[in-house]
Amino acid sequence: MRRARPRPRIRANGRTVAALALTTATLTVLTACGAAPEEKAETGANGVKSADATSAADFGGMEKLVAAAEKEGELNVIALPPDWANYGELIKTFQEKYKVKIKSETPDASSADEIAAVKSRKGQKRAPDVLDLGIAFARSGAAENLFAPYKVTAWDKIPDSQKDADGRWYNDYGGYVSIGCDAARITNCPETFADLLKPEYKGKVALNGNPTKSGSAFGGVYAAALADKGSFGDIQPGIDYFGKLKKSGNFIPVESTPATVEKGETPISIDWDYLNAGYADQFKGKGVDWKVSVPSDGVYAQYYSQAINKDAPNPAAARLWMEYLYSAEGQNLWLKGYARPVLLPAMTEDGTADKAFVAKLPAVEGTPAFPSSEELDKAKSTLSENWDKAVS
Repeated sequence: MRRARPRPRIRANGRTVAALALTTATLTVLTACGAAPEEKAETGANGVKSADATSAADFGGMEKLVAAAEKEGELNVIALPPDWANYGELIKTFQEKYKVKIKSETPDASSADEIAAVKSRKGQKRAPDVLDLGIAFARSGAAENLFAPYKVTAWDKIPDSQKDADGRWYNDYGGYVSIGCDAARITNCPETFADLLKPEYKGKVALNGNPTKSGSAFGGVYAAALADKGSFGDIQPGIDYFGKLKKSGNFIPVESTPATVEKGETPISIDWDYLNAGYADQFKGKGVDWKVSVPSDGVYAQYYSQAINKDAPNPAAARLWMEYLYSAEGQNLWLKGYARPVLLPAMTEDGTADKAFVAKLPAVEGTPAFPSSEELDKAKSTLSENWDKAVS
């Protein structure tokens, strides 16, 4: 769990780097087994079924949304590791606040696995109700008509560039691609993508997953592309970079996780800064001296997105979960986990952002840029076609 402990030193070429002031994460293919869900025929004050509700107003307000969700009594989530952006505490506090039991399955699943679960479990009680996805997967899932449109109470505070106009997905929290390094095992920790090519890092560099399936690994390749004369419209240099890193023997085909970090199997990990910062807290006093650098030659920031399964077996609970995540309480819990919530600018303005948590974030210079939908689609397609060939 990401606790608000002393912030590890963030370095890039000897200076404090911009982390995120954003205006403002392996499941096998799932089988279609299990019983069909009971029909969710609950209706709100306006006669709208829970599964068709596009706002809390369709339930007659938050009080009636809570009642409908508590009547369902369950919420199915997937791919939410408790030590990822403080999700453990978010799940715990939601269950304490509402009479809804959260069933969390396969915490280490990827964004691609989440989409597979929605498709393969359609019509089943154990289908995921809600999804936390890399932005490329959120947009492709919406294009496939997998998500239910729903606008949370804080909808107007989410910047237009960070949400689908129809409410099928909206960005939630984000971070910068960073390089984590165990200084107890590595004499000179790398601070840039150029550094990672040095012979001294042979057999030591890992990604958090496969970039064709994992949003964090996807971000790592994008950042490498920017560091190697690529662009949002051209991710190929990033693929070529990892090809060189693999050929040199530096890149290893091991998915970086808290367990591999603690065991020393992945002493250098390319991952989101909030995850690497959390490792520094998590393993303090356990023989791991985890340092974090945002590489100055490949600065890439990205949000993750939330979405509701169109065929959610617990549609009211799914909508209540969204309302909770985008409340000041939920957004501050992400902030506590070193992640930058999408509502941070609005919360800073109205005074609801936790100042102690904000103070632990590194300063940012300038405003991060984000790829367009078309650029993301192109990058995803290029990765699918060329990644395996580059690193096999």
